[in-house]
Amino acid sequence: MKKDSKIYVAGHSGLVGSAILRNLQKQGYTNLVYKTSKELDLRNQQLVETFFKDEMIEYVFLAAAKVGGIVANNECPADFIRDNLMIQTNVIDASYRYGVKKLLFLGSTCVYPKMAPQPLKEEYLLTGELEPTNEPYAIAKIAGIKLCQAYNRQYGTKYICVMPTNLYGENDNFNLQSSHVIPALIRKFHEAHKNNLKYVEVWGTGIPKREFLYSDDLADACLFLMNTYESNEIVNIGVGEDLTIGELTEKIKHIVGFKGEIRFDSTKPDGTPRKLVDVSRIHSLGWKATTSLEEGLQKLYSWFLEYGWIK
Repeated sequence: MKKDSKIYVAGHSGLVGSAILRNLQKQGYTNLVYKTSKELDLRNQQLVETFFKDEMIEYVFLAAAKVGGIVANNECPADFIRDNLMIQTNVIDASYRYGVKKLLFLGSTCVYPKMAPQPLKEEYLLTGELEPTNEPYAIAKIAGIKLCQAYNRQYGTKYICVMPTNLYGENDNFNLQSSHVIPALIRKFHEAHKNNLKYVEVWGTGIPKREFLYSDDLADACLFLMNTYESNEIVNIGVGEDLTIGELTEKIKHIVGFKGEIRFDSTKPDGTPRKLVDVSRIHSLGWKATTSLEEGLQKLYSWFLEYGWIK
């Protein structure tokens, strides 16, 4: 990408998209295009068609998606598969038909089978059953991967697909009905600390292990790959280290300053037992994450305190 290339960041107001936009601006890219979902509903094929026809985009970061945690995935499975299939199909197809030079599709490590060997290698895709709690979302993301690969084979496009591990960072969603684990825990501990509560209740047993990547590190990886990578093979993005939810909970409790008790509700689902990605492919390409979990959690809590959290 040249500094004046016309670059469209789809989903620029979300966790991933906003990090990519910040990174592009920081690195001196000047011709950036972005629209809110109210300005451009990516589920609407005609609107997407008109947008690409008028704007003549050169590069696309497809970070727009309907996302959420276990609660949201359980309650709205149809929304997750339908909305994501429409968004992906409309943007990928319009990118082909209106001459986009390169597209980067943001997938997710939830595309890998629930009981796949750890760490998760890219070749484990489609080798087993998915985690039931987010299967509709995962199937939509798998369809996005296969759509990009099919366009590459049939039309010679340059679409690349990345599978980031669990993410957290600025512009995260702190709504307890739809948030992921880190923002949910930060909000719970913050409110408990503020209201002098005796304990915080956490879903599940605390035993499952998770890996967490700071969103600005993901953005840096995405720009790196957009400028250097052209293979049809998917690429994991992560840190290559994990910890238990119980250990994560203790870290967040300490950062927030909560002095009370942690109670795990084992009647609530744990999700996948472990989800650590194999990052040997992206390491071999020349990229590694640089933000430690402690540093990232502190940055996010500071952002939470400064900018508020209801979203």
